[in-house]
This record gives sequence, C-alpha cells and structure tokens, in this order.
Amino acid sequence: MPAELAFYDTIKQEFEKSIAVKQNVLHHQVDILRKLTEVLVHALKSGKKLLVCGNGGSAADAQHIAAELVSKYKRVRRALPAIALTTDTSALTSAGNDFGYEWVFSRQVEALGQEGDVLLAISTSGNSPNVLRAVEEARKKSLISIAFTGASGGQLAGLTDFCWNVPSTDTARIQEAHITAAHAICEIIEQELC
Repeated sequence: MPAELAFYDTIKQEFEKSIAVKQNVLHHQVDILRKLTEVLVHALKSGKKLLVCGNGGSAADAQHIAAELVSKYKRVRRALPAIALTTDTSALTSAGNDFGYEWVFSRQVEALGQEGDVLLAISTSGNSPNVLRAVEEARKKSLISIAFTGASGGQLAGLTDFCWNVPSTDTARIQEAHITAAHAICEIIEQELC
C-alpha cells in the first residue's frame, strides 16, 4: 500500500472515531451539559468566577476555556472572570516543591476560590490526584464543582456536583469532545450575558 493511501486511511479513521464519540454525546448526554451550563451561566451572572484545572492536554484546555471567557469567544463583550490554575508557574512550582505535585491546584483553590464560584476540573481518567485534591478543597470552600472526564468518570464522578464523562477511553477522543462542549458552553454564555 502506498504511503499516501495509508495516510488517507489513517486520517479518515481518526475523523470517523471523533465523529462517533460526538454523535454518542449528542444522542445521550446533552442534558447533563445543559444542566452544568445553566449552573455556570447563573454563577457568572451572579458575579462569581470560574477556576479551571487539568494536566497535560487538559491543562491546555483549561487555559483555552479561561481565555475564551476573559477575552472573547465570538462576541466582543465585557470580560468574564475565569482563571486557569495551570498558568502561574511560580504558584505551581512552589506548591509542588513545598507540598508535592498533588497540591498544585488545591492551594490555588484555597487562595482564590470563594463560595459560589465554580471549579471546572478536567481529567480524562477522572483520577488525577492533583485534580481530585482541587475538588476536595472546592467542596470545603463551598464552590460548585464540575468535572469533564472520560469513560466512567473515575473518582471525580463521585466527588463533583456535576460530572460529564465522555463515553470513550481514548484520550484524544475525550479531549476533542471536551473542547467541543466547552465551545458550546462559551456560545451559550455569550448569548446569555451579552
């Protein structure tokens, strides 16, 4: 098989897998996404903020989501309060050094979170120790906790107020669905707050 044909097949298969996961979400999970979006819209309308955390690709998603709210998604509007807990290298490295890596997000939730704020915890496995600790701290401080996970939701499913688990065990497919959902949520937030 020529390389060009193999490349074509691989590209096609990757898109087909992504579409299949998103179709599953579309047919079976829109209601949970609607509910957690309502909670987030209400919090932002009430002057509360969004804190977002995750590791690896989910850290990039945390930054992406926060940037869409602080700057803009599609509409020029007032800036909305969102903080990616993955971006302050001094806070991350000092907490990691002084307390251990599993504390890098919870220390920031303790410092920045206030009652009624929302923590969006992103973990494809639902079992990342530093994300779990962040959710535990959010509960102590009466933040609303939302998880974006994959498969069963892992430990996060039982710790958060709302857990949306993408019906897949493939990390790439889970992350693709996470950012698609985040874009839909940003679209609704802009419609509701503009």
